[in-house]
Amino acid sequence: MEYMTSAEIREKYLSFFEEKGCKRMPSSSLIPDDPSLLLTSAGMVQFKPYFLQQKHLEAPYIGTTTVQKCVRTNDIDIIGTTGRHLSFFEMLGNFSFGEYFKEEMCAWAYEFSTEVLGLPAERLYFTVFEDDDETIEIWKKLGVPDSHISRLGEDDNFWRAGPTGPCGPCSELYYDQGPEFGCGSPDCAPGCDCDRFLEYWNCVFTQYDGQEDGTLKPLPKKNIDTGMGLERIAAILQGVQSNYETDVLASLVAVGERLAGVEYGADKDADLSLRIMADHSRAVTFMIADGILPSNEGRGYVLRRLLRRAVMKGHLLGLDKPFLNDYVDEIVRLMGHVYPEIVENRELARRVILSEEERFGATLRQGRAFLDEALAALSGTTLSGEQAFALHDTYGFPVEVTRELCEERGIAVDMDGFARCMDEQRERARAANTKDAEAAWSTYGGVHAELLEELGPTAFVGYDKLESEARVTAIVKDGARVQTLSAGEAGEVVLDTTPFYAEMGGEVGDTGTLRSAGAVAEVRDTQAPEKGLVAHKVAMTEGALSVGDAVTATVDAERRARITRNHTATHILHAALRQVLGDHVKQAGSYVGPDRLRFDFTHFEAVSPEQLAEVERVANEHIMKAVPTAIYETSLDAAREAGVTALFGEKYGDVVRVVEAGDFSRELCGGCHVGNTAEIGFAKIVSESSVGANLRRIEAVTSYGALEYVNSREAELKAAAATLKCRPLEVADRAAANLKAYKDLQAKSKRSAQAAAGDGMEALLAGAVTAKAGYPVVIGRMGEADAGQMRNAWDVLRARLGAPGAAVLAAQKDGKPVLLAAGAPEAVEAGFDAGAVIKAIAPCVKGGGGGKPAMAQAGGKDAAGIDAALDAAREMLL
Repeated sequence: MEYMTSAEIREKYLSFFEEKGCKRMPSSSLIPDDPSLLLTSAGMVQFKPYFLQQKHLEAPYIGTTTVQKCVRTNDIDIIGTTGRHLSFFEMLGNFSFGEYFKEEMCAWAYEFSTEVLGLPAERLYFTVFEDDDETIEIWKKLGVPDSHISRLGEDDNFWRAGPTGPCGPCSELYYDQGPEFGCGSPDCAPGCDCDRFLEYWNCVFTQYDGQEDGTLKPLPKKNIDTGMGLERIAAILQGVQSNYETDVLASLVAVGERLAGVEYGADKDADLSLRIMADHSRAVTFMIADGILPSNEGRGYVLRRLLRRAVMKGHLLGLDKPFLNDYVDEIVRLMGHVYPEIVENRELARRVILSEEERFGATLRQGRAFLDEALAALSGTTLSGEQAFALHDTYGFPVEVTRELCEERGIAVDMDGFARCMDEQRERARAANTKDAEAAWSTYGGVHAELLEELGPTAFVGYDKLESEARVTAIVKDGARVQTLSAGEAGEVVLDTTPFYAEMGGEVGDTGTLRSAGAVAEVRDTQAPEKGLVAHKVAMTEGALSVGDAVTATVDAERRARITRNHTATHILHAALRQVLGDHVKQAGSYVGPDRLRFDFTHFEAVSPEQLAEVERVANEHIMKAVPTAIYETSLDAAREAGVTALFGEKYGDVVRVVEAGDFSRELCGGCHVGNTAEIGFAKIVSESSVGANLRRIEAVTSYGALEYVNSREAELKAAAATLKCRPLEVADRAAANLKAYKDLQAKSKRSAQAAAGDGMEALLAGAVTAKAGYPVVIGRMGEADAGQMRNAWDVLRARLGAPGAAVLAAQKDGKPVLLAAGAPEAVEAGFDAGAVIKAIAPCVKGGGGGKPAMAQAGGKDAAGIDAALDAAREMLL
């Protein structure tokens, strides 16, 4: 058996199935197209429309083949504890959508395993579904002996997405690692819990449609869905016992060895940390490169949890400073030639990770504070499992760290309770994972999917035309197909050809009209409910429109022109931001409408006013150069090689559309754009703000919108000048002078109030009496004062009483009563308790409050009860 690198295995697999007639396809993004899925966790996800016969491969292809990057985290706490579990992995796959089936798949799997990979046939074992005699006979014809074929039940060898829907038997391929890996049982065979038989390939034969009554209805077209873990087969071919010892992951483990000064294999706990750091850093790098940013929900939470878990493991090895960017550089070196997105977004990944590592340092301190508080409040000698789990889940504290910190103080941790919390979390994760699997195979369904399959994609001519002749091919009203829409009704109209741009990539949909011989429909929006199908949302204003009618479709030209100006401006502003702030800036979402533009971008601090002004200057400099735009189609690979900017997190096909505004801005984009940058007029940034960790937002206007914005600000300036009775250019100076005069008046008023308060202090001091316990006490009423002013009054009284004493004061603020009791330490020692006083007298003003023996306060609702409250205090203290 020949040693092969991961790169060699990857290429051999793709080439093999290409030769069999499968189309080589790129890995899809970790952000799946299906909104019901959190992350791409299997190779079949991108082919859902093909499996559902909504899309079809063109001849001569009989299927597809991919190496899909995947992230699975439903058992995150197991990752690293075994040699098999990974959060990020590559799945080799080949797929058939009704063209080839079991006979070909089994033969190719056997051929690839034995002839291409060179696995010894005598060490290969096969499992099949217990009732799948057909597959057993196929394996036998290929020369597999009966002793190497096992029948397993539905739990092991029958794939279902859910209780109903597509399903079918599986056949799994295993490699016998030898009896030294086994359990020693004479019955040991594939399916045993020991490590002797290692599954490396799963072939799913989706041939049934599960019915609600439990019966299996044969599918009209039978499908193949396979998956081979690259890391697992690499472990076999490289003669190692763990995924973490394969070439790519071993190189990442070596990064940790170098950073921490430890040797893999020398210490069990250190090995666990090294494995987790290697695995999680790879997942984090790929997730960021695909447009996922850290957050507290969804994909962003998964990313943040993986990143923090890796950092925590580094801390256990003594790495108390940011270190994950060393892994990023090695991951790019090892895998950048296969996945160019990690090369393009390398600097972004580095900046995001560094920011998160620094942020997590503060979180770790918060976790320590949480633990300190929990231990301080502990009545026994055991920290609850729920609290240990909160530290683990919220702050990223591994339970072993919590135990170590607790043991230093003689405290135990309820590990059984912690385990229960962990099990509950895993069950929630598994339930979500199952739901994802069901969603991945659920039929898109609905009228729009049917229309796309029946009618095919709508021909879009709107890049070149704003008006075209078309024919109505379908009408939808209230989710159902109808033949006619009449005046006063609203619905969706599908045409065979349209100049209307459907909302996509942040650009809003077009509006306009559809006119036939006897009808007028106002198009209020244009959407693409299924990719390729354009639906015009209309309100009928005249006559009736029916399926088959010929219409003239006319886009609102002025509105479209405003949109195109704003869209091209986003490209130019994006380029200007990158020039001013750095190449880590990536557009991460946008809105392009007729009135304004908005886009989010990756950055790690507020953009200063000076930087923002420079961005605006650079953008307008290029706008006013009157550069013609160039728009053309090319291959994705050619665009990448030419340095064209791909939008962060976007998904692209093999053929892409490039929009260029000179050498300054070159982006992949399917939207509508101006023919010359001068059409934009000028761009004005109106705001910049934060919309999340490492994510900023710019809003801007162009052309008429910019003119309206400037005119409105000019009108405001003139109005302010009129109010201040000065010229517009003097508004700032006049406002500053007025503000200074106002502050002078405030200071004078404050001095007057303090003088009056001083007189009040004299009156209060004159009324001081001796409490029963022997200390001086002031009980009296102040004028208008809030709690802060009353505390200041107590400071004055305490300094001027002549001996340590106490005070009970009452005042009003905006008509509401405020009470304060306070005492010097000597008075408290003698028995004064401010909290008890306030508790006793607050009901007199229909209020409540509290505090400590040295100071307490209360608010109330009834100022008429102030005198009664003070009398109650006198009765209590005197």
